[in-house]
Amino acid sequence: MANRYGEAALVATRQEASGDVDPVARWESAMETLYPTSPVARRKGAPRGAFLGLCEEGLVKGIPAGHYSATRVNKDYAVRAAALLTEGTRSWSISTLWQAVTNNSEKTHNSQMDIVMALWKNGLIVGK
Repeated sequence: MANRYGEAALVATRQEASGDVDPVARWESAMETLYPTSPVARRKGAPRGAFLGLCEEGLVKGIPAGHYSATRVNKDYAVRAAALLTEGTRSWSISTLWQAVTNNSEKTHNSQMDIVMALWKNGLIVGK
């Protein structure tokens, strides 16, 4: 089971949309559902940036590539992690994946890898 941020990515990806697919609105809706009493948790930028970054690159099943976020660093982490997972050359944990994308064992992840792993484990990451 994914943590709540990973769960938010799953909820946002699986939402039925009529008309345009808007991952920003989907993310906000998922966060309202999962964190109804915590505005701080809903505003956390790292998992949001990771999810929207994957969407921007067209790596999330059912969501077309587009411009969804102004942040770059969390997107880069998530996209690199997705690339490593799709290579399929080894088994990854959240911590080993984080170390691989940051090349920094001192830096701790801020739920970016929870987003990537939740989507990956549920078959919602698509390769390029």
